[in-house]
Amino acid sequence: MGRELAEKHAEAKKVFEEADRVLGFPISQMCFSGGEEDLKQTANTQPAILTVSVATYRILESRGVRPDLVAGHSLGEYSALVAVGALDFTDAVQLVRKRGTYMQEAVPAGQGAMAAIMGLSPAVVADVCRRAADGQVVSAANLNSPEQTVISGHAGAVKRAVELASQSGAKRAVVLPVSAPFHSALMAPAQQRLEVDLRKAAFANLRVPLVTNVDADSISTGEEARQALVRQVTMPVRWEESARLLIEEGVTSFVEVGPGRVLTGLLRQIERSVHALNVEDEKSLETTIEKLAQAQEESAEV
Repeated sequence: MGRELAEKHAEAKKVFEEADRVLGFPISQMCFSGGEEDLKQTANTQPAILTVSVATYRILESRGVRPDLVAGHSLGEYSALVAVGALDFTDAVQLVRKRGTYMQEAVPAGQGAMAAIMGLSPAVVADVCRRAADGQVVSAANLNSPEQTVISGHAGAVKRAVELASQSGAKRAVVLPVSAPFHSALMAPAQQRLEVDLRKAAFANLRVPLVTNVDADSISTGEEARQALVRQVTMPVRWEESARLLIEEGVTSFVEVGPGRVLTGLLRQIERSVHALNVEDEKSLETTIEKLAQAQEESAEV
């Protein structure tokens, strides 16, 4: 991921070189040609995705594309903060490397799990989790859309919740191939360790507002950003509410920056009237720039 953009754009190449230098190992090569097993480890996944996302954003920035508001899903909140000048990229990539390591070490392998529940309301999913807990932890981790909630916690409780969700009429309930139970109370040890690092990092005020995961509300100061990053480790990502707030604020074009199109798909489940675009390679870059220009022309004509 990111190789084509790094080869064709100096702005992107520079970001990968910065990441390699700061981390002390070639994360660029892991992104471009790394093995699946290496990239599955969240200590590698997190800095890899951040690097690709920021490299992609730097190209858009050089082409005159700048956001009016931003949001990021979980790890993506770091990319968003880099984009709006609140966090330096070199600090961010070191922080997310540690974040991934702390999350991986918070729960022994095999003891935690996550699952996606499709076709049940968040309220029903909450009730399913309550019934499935049986003394263990299981709760909503990502409130993604009206159609999708991701749950997280002890592996046994998550498995029971999947079975109960299926019995309750879920269209689909499936355990996800992740390495830790993110955004659950089990991440408390990771949160405590990461808070120490976040306290040491320099945060500036944001050039444009960011809608946070934890509160689904906009912030504008560096201290608010720091606090949000601490809290999001154990709290659910309120993505549907975040997207709806952005729409209420007048956003009509959304651009997902970085590998994959997951958020683009979720946005279409939330509100199909807005433009949902993504940039992850040269083709999608050119398509997005063209469609943003068209949308701007249409807006000027109204």
